[in-house]
Amino acid sequence: MKVAVTGGSGSLGAALVAALRSDGHEVLLLVRRRSAAPDQIEWHPDTGQVDLDRLAGTEAVVNLAGAGLGDRPWTPAYRRTVLESRTSSTNTIATAMAALDPKPRVLLSQAAIGYYGASGDAVVDEDAPAGSTYLAEIVSAWEQATAPAAVAGIRVVTMRTGLVVTGNSGAFGGRLIPIFKLGLGGRIGWSGSQWWSWVTLTDWVRAVRFVLARDDISGPVNISTPEPLTNAEITTTMGRVLHRPTVFRVPGFALKLPLRDFAEDMLAGQRVSPRKLLEAGFVFDQPTFEAGLRHELAVANAQDATS
Repeated sequence: MKVAVTGGSGSLGAALVAALRSDGHEVLLLVRRRSAAPDQIEWHPDTGQVDLDRLAGTEAVVNLAGAGLGDRPWTPAYRRTVLESRTSSTNTIATAMAALDPKPRVLLSQAAIGYYGASGDAVVDEDAPAGSTYLAEIVSAWEQATAPAAVAGIRVVTMRTGLVVTGNSGAFGGRLIPIFKLGLGGRIGWSGSQWWSWVTLTDWVRAVRFVLARDDISGPVNISTPEPLTNAEITTTMGRVLHRPTVFRVPGFALKLPLRDFAEDMLAGQRVSPRKLLEAGFVFDQPTFEAGLRHELAVANAQDATS
């Protein structure tokens, strides 16, 4: 299959591209500069431009583009960046796909479980309504930006992804794990009772490949394990695996200073069920957090040893 990928240079994208190529697919990367290699397609989502000639013939597109949620303080300017980087890139690629003849068969577009907002202890699956937090509003707009592809008859899947556990990148490997290794890890909020729905990078890649191959799956799909944990449980497990104390606490008001509206989602959390994946027969390789964390740390150590 000929697959185009946006956001292919990020930690999720790089892992997925490697897996798709290992599967034998031809993978093209959309880049925001003049293409310098046969596997690159030039695009400029801020102006809605895509090299349609190079995109022609693709059977699938995986859209992972967007500014990082926790990369900077959530100032009003960065709030706009987070929103616009997602909606403009998604609308641009969806519109481009609709303009092709023949059209690609499927668009897999990244989304987030933040769609459900502050859902508390309630278990939410793909039929649950959108929440009312600012992140929920962003994800709703992000998903709606796929409309040009759906209207054109292209199968669209919005991948509502949980917290991705990695060993050396992203929120876990790039931020939390280094803090815990220094012995500075602890609960977020005084109780740590908020639910964190998570998935290992390995299982996220497997789930995307699974959905890509299943023509009977469309609409929102939760990509998170069936065993979410509270922040306190995750904190305790990370301390045990990394052999570090977890006595520190990050009070809610301290998060609200740099993260502003995004802090509400971190402090509330979502208890998510991957109902569609389970009903379709997908089996998670790492359904428990401790096994998943150990697996991703081993993968990262192996990569470091060969680099």
